[in-house]
Amino acid sequence: MQAPSTMPAPLWSGQALVSAMTARAIGSVPAAIAGVSIDTRTLEPGDAFFAIIGEARDGHDFVAAALAKGAALAVIDAAHAEAMSGPGPYAVVPDVLKAMERAGMARRAQLEAKIVAVTGSVGKTGTKEALRLVLSRQGKTHAPVASYNNHWGVPLTLCRTPQDVAYAVYEIGMSNPGEILPLAKLVTPDVAIVTTVQPVHLAAFASLDGIAEEKGAIFAGLKPGGTAIINADIPQSALLRRLAEASPAGRIVSFGESAEADVRLVACALKPDISTVDALVFGRKVAYRLGSPGRHIVHNSLSVLAAVEALGGDLALAALALGDLVPPSGRGARQVHLAPGGPFTLIDESYNGNPASMRAAIENLGRMPVSGRGRRIAVLGDMLELGPSGPALHVGLGDAVIEAQIDTVFACGPLMRGLHDGLPSALRGAYADDASGLEPLVLDSIRAGDVVTVKGSLGSRMGPIVKAIAARFPAAPADE
Repeated sequence: MQAPSTMPAPLWSGQALVSAMTARAIGSVPAAIAGVSIDTRTLEPGDAFFAIIGEARDGHDFVAAALAKGAALAVIDAAHAEAMSGPGPYAVVPDVLKAMERAGMARRAQLEAKIVAVTGSVGKTGTKEALRLVLSRQGKTHAPVASYNNHWGVPLTLCRTPQDVAYAVYEIGMSNPGEILPLAKLVTPDVAIVTTVQPVHLAAFASLDGIAEEKGAIFAGLKPGGTAIINADIPQSALLRRLAEASPAGRIVSFGESAEADVRLVACALKPDISTVDALVFGRKVAYRLGSPGRHIVHNSLSVLAAVEALGGDLALAALALGDLVPPSGRGARQVHLAPGGPFTLIDESYNGNPASMRAAIENLGRMPVSGRGRRIAVLGDMLELGPSGPALHVGLGDAVIEAQIDTVFACGPLMRGLHDGLPSALRGAYADDASGLEPLVLDSIRAGDVVTVKGSLGSRMGPIVKAIAARFPAAPADE
């Protein structure tokens, strides 16, 4: 008897993908598609390459490289078809991004999985990762590999979703009005979560209520009878509830510290590396450990438990899994490095920055223990897209710095100048116009025993500072 194959099933058949996109094939359509890619740097042999046109690059310029690297199929638009050389194979469509959306819709229609969609001003990616963790303990689970939450990231993740998963999690983001609803309709989730509403993207919205209305549009994409999960603790809670009531949702679940919350925080102990939580989930006592620190993570974990309950999952198993949650790179990941004289801790928060997450990072830094002559050092870059409120929101961080007993602040960017100048002189490490100017000043300051948090909006380019620190100071052995 022949042993059963251990090879994974193909993600798509070539013909099914071509048909889903209503594409015209040039060359021999492959029997199987192993994956879907928009980036030749991460493309694997057997992937379909979608030559989408982005703000900075046109994917059609990389089609030849994709095929040379082993792409099974290149999806191109008709305007570029005649210029392509070589046998392909190609799938020719009027618009590559629209074709990826159609393929994503086709895959969504095939899925029997239970689907969760997550949005919110803060905490989308962390909540998505927590859901990936807890649901993967209960069945095969798919979620985006990064913050793929925009007009191309959501359809790409749908196209990459294996047909046999039990659960799938999708992150949905926005920068401008009108972006969430079409993505939510693509996903058609069983459960939709709004983590919170905070002053983020204020440059594009007149008020926090405007942001809440945009975030709440996720509920309009729910599968009929689905569950809307809302934060009970924010001023926009009632507005989100009204939006959920007007949606296809059959059930509305709230989470938070409010006495009326369906999933309620009873108590928590916030420690430098972990948190312990006591919660009531529809009256049921649940106690668990969170492997990732911070009050904001505690709150988001309540929404995760609410989603598991809404999906009919094993609540005890989910609570146990949360103990293995770790901060992802750029969002709180911790590294220990060696300075002359001993180790120091680097906390990488460089992926994003907004008033809520910046305060949370400062608060977490304040809980970190230091040794010897060590200091708690905050390296902060501008928070972007805050509109006219930006300068005041930066200056307003000063109270968080003082309350957390941060020892030194390094700041860069025109907005962070306000925070720097408003701090007591003893707390001012240095200021520079941009991250590249601040980098050498930070590197020269670090010493043994320090704890260093680096944070700012992605556009502030704080990530290179993290890389420079890691390059100058060797990683400590695991037992340091």
